[in-house]
Amino acid sequence: MRLWEGVSEFVAVAECNSFTEGAKRLGVSTAQVSRQVSALEKRLGVKLLYRTTRKLALTQEGCAYFQDCKNILKSLAEAEQSIVSMDNVPRGKIRLTAPVTYGEEVLGPLVNDFMIKYEFVEVDFHLTNAVVDLVDGGYDLAVRHGKLEDSSMMAKRLSNRSVFVCLSPEYAKKNGVPKSLSDLQKHNCLLGSLDFWKFQQSGKKKQVRVSGTLRCNNGYNLLDAALKGAGIVQLPNHYVESYIDSGQLLVALEGMREPDEGVWALYPNNRQLSPKVRLLVDFLSENIAIEG
Repeated sequence: MRLWEGVSEFVAVAECNSFTEGAKRLGVSTAQVSRQVSALEKRLGVKLLYRTTRKLALTQEGCAYFQDCKNILKSLAEAEQSIVSMDNVPRGKIRLTAPVTYGEEVLGPLVNDFMIKYEFVEVDFHLTNAVVDLVDGGYDLAVRHGKLEDSSMMAKRLSNRSVFVCLSPEYAKKNGVPKSLSDLQKHNCLLGSLDFWKFQQSGKKKQVRVSGTLRCNNGYNLLDAALKGAGIVQLPNHYVESYIDSGQLLVALEGMREPDEGVWALYPNNRQLSPKVRLLVDFLSENIAIEG
């Protein structure tokens, strides 16, 4: 008798509350999952799930069996991870999600370097600005910046994210450089998705409403406009730092910048961090420059 037949399928369905989503997590067909769970119920001689066209729910027996199976599968996965890591060669798939622009500009090249260094690792790298559920989405790791709201996640700080108000020397020559927050009302401020910019003055956070001739939800387009002298822009350091270093952009209101935000690696606190994921987190932490 194959004691494990249907167990992984049952746990995936119970966790996802859906045969379809459970099948997606396992990378198999919904029909296969349904057959395996039905066979498991038949073998056990009990009903584990109530199924209707609109609802899926665990029976009383299903609830007890689910908890036991979940713990057993977790222990099995940890045992396999320990064996795999004994040869000190990371291998297997890592599912990672990150914000689009930061992922493209900063993380993407590092992930590629990581894969070249560790040839047996496969990375499923999904870029989205949506805050996805790591557990439901089957992700091992997320990189996010700013204030963390989800206390159910474990977090490691990878880096800092600084935001600068910048303008080109040509714009400054023609229009001057703002010396105070009120000066911004006299300047052409290039806008992203918000109508205000964030600062800190005398230890207090400030939001200053600004306006200008360009609004765009793409940071690179705003950067290009600022480089061409069209106006003033407020952008994170990974957009502008190389241009600041080269003198193509000047920094204004430096003493009123908001405190740096954290860039975080997040993972579920109920999931042991596998050796390959821990290695990726450490690799990112070592290779992302920390500002400030």
